[in-house]
Amino acid sequence: MAFALMRLNFVHPDPTDAAHMSDRYRAGVELAEYGDARGLAMVTTEEHQATPMGWSPTPLLTASTILNRTENLSVAISALLVPLHDPVRLAQQIAVIDLMSRGRLSVCTGLGYRPAEYAVLGKDWTRRGRLLDEALDIMLAIWRGEEVEVNGEQISVGPLPWSRPHPPLLVGGSSPAAARRAARLGLPLQLPGPNPEIQELYETLSREHGHHPFCIAPTDVAMVQVVEDPDRAWAELGQHFLFEASTYHSWQPPGQDSAVHSSATTIAELRAEGIYQFLTPDEAVERLRSHGMLALHPLCGGMPIDAAWASMEFVCDRVIPAMKAD
Repeated sequence: MAFALMRLNFVHPDPTDAAHMSDRYRAGVELAEYGDARGLAMVTTEEHQATPMGWSPTPLLTASTILNRTENLSVAISALLVPLHDPVRLAQQIAVIDLMSRGRLSVCTGLGYRPAEYAVLGKDWTRRGRLLDEALDIMLAIWRGEEVEVNGEQISVGPLPWSRPHPPLLVGGSSPAAARRAARLGLPLQLPGPNPEIQELYETLSREHGHHPFCIAPTDVAMVQVVEDPDRAWAELGQHFLFEASTYHSWQPPGQDSAVHSSATTIAELRAEGIYQFLTPDEAVERLRSHGMLALHPLCGGMPIDAAWASMEFVCDRVIPAMKAD
């Protein structure tokens, strides 16, 4: 079944303007509410710390706000940097959101790849894998209603989540360690892109642990803005796509990759890559039909709020109805 989703990360070149950032956060929630009433299936958000462009540092807070204002859509956090959080508090917060939304939150766990994110929150970068393993064990035990040992004390933590056996949880990553982690815990593995070797390792280990493997490996992903005239949009708004793409590229260590990792240095190169796209409503319908999913990014890289609304209105007035009519 084809569906449309919206990505929100609230990136802006100048996040020091509190009034402007307030407008952007409010617009993100209002766009989600508007889309929810018209068939938008999902909102995705993510976590990054220590950025100079305000990149989504509080995805759980964003998710809970959106879920409180909507009735149907789900929210996916991809990814939540679990080692940066206290696992007991994290288990509680996710459980409460799961209860309030009745299972509409899913979380993909991530390690991150920027030491600065660990430094700013006083976490040990060299122990990130162990921190994630320990946190996942604690969180899953809490959601099962078991006592857990924390700092030498046996504790019982509530509340229990709505979802059984636990809120939707995935392990993100593309390393053998990520495959082993997901397989051991019987959790789905979310790869940043196709990686047959890691997928095969994960599936083999999952079966050895007695679990049924489920792997997500996205291909041909595009961040989309729906517009009347793509040529004009690239000329007037393309710098917002390029700002986000360039920022993300600058963070990538050697060997790190994802389905939205661009190497473009100019707007023309970015357009040619196809990772970021301005599409007409008819083109968006065709992409939705051919790919089964349309990933909207209406506030990308400081995109003007009125342009974001125009895109969402095109989607809700012309793209989603066309799919429902098929």
